[in-house]
Amino acid sequence: MSILVYVENTDGKFKKSAFEVVSYAKSIADNIQTDLVAISIGNVAGDELAGLGKYGASKVLNVDNERLASFVNQAYASIIAEAVKSTGSKILVLSNSFSGKGLAPRIAAKLEAGLADGALELPKINGDKLTVKKTAFSNKAFATLELSSDIKVIALSPNAYETKETGGSATVETFAPNIDQTDFTTMVKEIVRATDKVSLPEAEIVVSAGRGLKGPENWGMVEELAEALGAATACSKPVSDAGWRPHSEHVGQTGIVVSPNLYIAIGISGAIQHLAGVSSSKTIVVINKDPEAPFFKVADYGIVGDAFEVVPKLTQALKAYKGI
Repeated sequence: MSILVYVENTDGKFKKSAFEVVSYAKSIADNIQTDLVAISIGNVAGDELAGLGKYGASKVLNVDNERLASFVNQAYASIIAEAVKSTGSKILVLSNSFSGKGLAPRIAAKLEAGLADGALELPKINGDKLTVKKTAFSNKAFATLELSSDIKVIALSPNAYETKETGGSATVETFAPNIDQTDFTTMVKEIVRATDKVSLPEAEIVVSAGRGLKGPENWGMVEELAEALGAATACSKPVSDAGWRPHSEHVGQTGIVVSPNLYIAIGISGAIQHLAGVSSSKTIVVINKDPEAPFFKVADYGIVGDAFEVVPKLTQALKAYKGI
């Protein structure tokens, strides 16, 4: 009995989140003394696929089909479910990314499997049962879920598990399951990505700002701080609603949920809807001139001060420290 892990690619390349899920799945495989098999869908080079062996995959099933070059939720779910059956896997691991959130429940339904999405830690194993700690109530709480079904699906939260290189190279095999035409009734025509910026869902550091910046013309200092840190930029909902920043940068309950190692909030009061999208961040730093701002109650570190004075000084200090 092997464990199967689905690895996403972006334009034929694997990102950090892919290596996280492989490392996570490998740790589970070691605990139950079994092999780890990965599945990749899309046009990915052979050496990129074999490189998954460095993180613990012994074999990679490669699905290379022009119709699947872009993400197709229904078709991808059917292929991964078929791979689970083909390999006899009892545990499927994938990332709780934007696409993973759509795939995981579809796959679980197809396999009649138990699902734990938003997993934060390695599961505790008790015979055929897995106990998984996960996020709940829009990241405002944690839940402990017991999976007792025959097949189990775990969607790992990004940045929740460290990548671990174990060495080695994976063998690559072509996997060509039958694909039902009905799986292509809804197609993605085009995906446009900002290639010059850090991806917000996968970012280890996020610099975010709110209405305290007073207008879009002041966002330069936020971008400068983010550049010094190698961070992604984000904003609160009122900012995106006002058109100061694109909606793709809106984090919160109704926007993108992030879980970086460091989240810096500038001029954001900390409404509960915003906190729901950032509360799983490992370290939260708040910069706000209002000492009563709710965000300070959940912050690990706080600076009470005017952002227009604090942020430039912080950026200057970072650049001096990094020699840039």
